[in-house]
Amino acid sequence: MADKGLLIVVSGPSGVGKGTVLAEILKDENIFYSVSATTRNPREGEVDGVNYHFLTKEKFEELIADNGMLEYATYCDNYYGTPRKAVEDKLAEGKDVILEIEVQGAMNVKKSFPEAMMVFILPPSVSELRRRLNKRGTETEEVVNKRVAEAVGEIKKAENYDYVMINGDLDEAVETLKSIIIAEKQTIKRAGKIIGEVLENA
Repeated sequence: MADKGLLIVVSGPSGVGKGTVLAEILKDENIFYSVSATTRNPREGEVDGVNYHFLTKEKFEELIADNGMLEYATYCDNYYGTPRKAVEDKLAEGKDVILEIEVQGAMNVKKSFPEAMMVFILPPSVSELRRRLNKRGTETEEVVNKRVAEAVGEIKKAENYDYVMINGDLDEAVETLKSIIIAEKQTIKRAGKIIGEVLENA
């Protein structure tokens, strides 16, 4: 039977570049990306089932009622959540699973999965975050202002995570996250079995 995989929760404000960093991490075939569900409308170029499972509000609420969501939260007037079954199946297979979720949802995961590894990705500054959001060109100034205000509140909650890292340079950020995952797997709470194996024939 495979060892249980590591649940990796990654959060950070909208526009910080979480998806770009994770796209590099997910080139490792042993890491499974849990596609979140949302009731927001797709952005240009987004694909249902790849970027998000885009659901109606009614369908999302049905899943909540059926305990089909590992966690869910509301953000900027939309539901976001993590379908439960795929995550639990992949962890049982021994695969590491990455959840890219908002702070509120991450805190809910921490309650039900206290063994999860929590990582918060920071922008170099709030002004740089605003610049990145404006560069997208997908949202009005009003929405950008709302996202920046949300981001400030989220960043203040980063102290509830196990690790924080800055995404200033993409290559550096990718290497930092890879190093965090490697280091986490060597902690005593996760690597106790290794000690036992080494001592097995002593």
